[in-house]
Amino acid sequence: MSKSFPIFTKENESVVYNPDDIIDLFLDCTADAICMVDMENRFIRVNHVYTKIFGYTEDDVIGKRVEEFSTPDIVHDIIESVKSGEAYPDMVTQRYHKDGSILDIAVSYSPFRNSCGEIIAVIAIFRDITEHINIERELQKTRELYKLITENTSDMIKVYSLDKKIVYASPSHENGIGYTPDQLIGKTVYDLIIPEEIDHFERVYQRLIETKEPQLLQTKLQAADKEVIYSETTFSPIFNEQGEIDSYVTVGRDITDRVKNDDALRNLDRLSIIGQLAAGVAHEIRNPLTSLKGFSKLLKDTRNQEKQSDYLSIIMNELDRIDMIVNEFMSLAKPQAIQFDQENLISILESTVNILHPQALLHNVQIISHYQKDNIDLLCNPNQLKQVFVNFLKNAIESMPFGGNVNIHVQRIEGKRVQISFSDEGMGIDGELMRYLGTPFYTTKDKGIGLGLTVSNKIIQEHNGTMKIDSQPGKGTTVKVELECF
Repeated sequence: MSKSFPIFTKENESVVYNPDDIIDLFLDCTADAICMVDMENRFIRVNHVYTKIFGYTEDDVIGKRVEEFSTPDIVHDIIESVKSGEAYPDMVTQRYHKDGSILDIAVSYSPFRNSCGEIIAVIAIFRDITEHINIERELQKTRELYKLITENTSDMIKVYSLDKKIVYASPSHENGIGYTPDQLIGKTVYDLIIPEEIDHFERVYQRLIETKEPQLLQTKLQAADKEVIYSETTFSPIFNEQGEIDSYVTVGRDITDRVKNDDALRNLDRLSIIGQLAAGVAHEIRNPLTSLKGFSKLLKDTRNQEKQSDYLSIIMNELDRIDMIVNEFMSLAKPQAIQFDQENLISILESTVNILHPQALLHNVQIISHYQKDNIDLLCNPNQLKQVFVNFLKNAIESMPFGGNVNIHVQRIEGKRVQISFSDEGMGIDGELMRYLGTPFYTTKDKGIGLGLTVSNKIIQEHNGTMKIDSQPGKGTTVKVELECF
């Protein structure tokens, strides 16, 4: 007689089940698919999870032989081995659904014994791991794709920890800067950037931390052979599950050739400006030279000590003016190393106006400044910004062949930025032509070379700034520049 077993459900209450009922409960409540096969390989029991996973009903399988269904060839050998007492736990295999689709299945086979220890059936427990395996396959494909990209791209890809140590470097570094990936692991960013670029890197890195957004950095790196190369690198944060930055990835490329080309364009643009301003500078110097010549003669002819003193004072003032004009002109003409320093914006603007003053006089143009002479400091290359502002003012002057006013406005705006605007009263620019502005070698001037706005926009971008041009035919043009300030 079958024994009965009490199972308590509530305090002092119990329900009595016989073993068959307990087995039924187990088969119905388990999350795994279970089937039992007798010693003739016929299905004698399946639970509802089995029918759900494989799509067969109990009537489809009960009494049928295993061989009547599509199964891997190895299953027959496994079942025979289990009948001999072996067990096969945690096997990963593929099986077919009733509709023909392939399922990824984890299965365990065990012998089923009676009370005398004799094997009377084979029990198989199945778990559908199709979704899990598909995720693993996708992850593997992604890993292989990333590996393919990182190992074959010419861009230099690195992953840094938060303490700025390299934890991964792509093979492209060997061709890029002469280091193998193994040589780079454990190095810090400071081991690669040349010392004078560290402050610039720290500012960009701080923006990355504060904004949690990718940042673009142009800097100089020292290669393994000590050669200095120019690099353009995108820094992107990597977040953990809490949304915090726990590392970051960089994608950099060697832009040394591009920088050299940019320098060549800037020099060409600067030489063009110098040539166009030369006539105005010569005219401006001629006036004090005339005064010098006249007062020198007077000084020679007079014996009056008081007049001599007055003449010498006038001569010195005129010499100072010539010295100022020549120095400002030479600062624009002389090639400068590209180095960023803290400089006063108003000083840069006033120096630029001094350079353009002779040109403005020749064209009967007044340059009017609308700003307070307060301290607005920029991290910049002053000579590059001077070249940009000269371009804007020169364009404004040349747009007014019959004279007029050029207005310069400076105002602080949100986000530690400053806006500088240059407005003229010239002819303006037709809307159809606006879209071509900034295109290299495109110009509307008879003697222009079409590099002014191209070079200016590039310099402004390198200063983390923006440039916007508004113009209406017959009403003039306004150029607005935004730059970071202190």
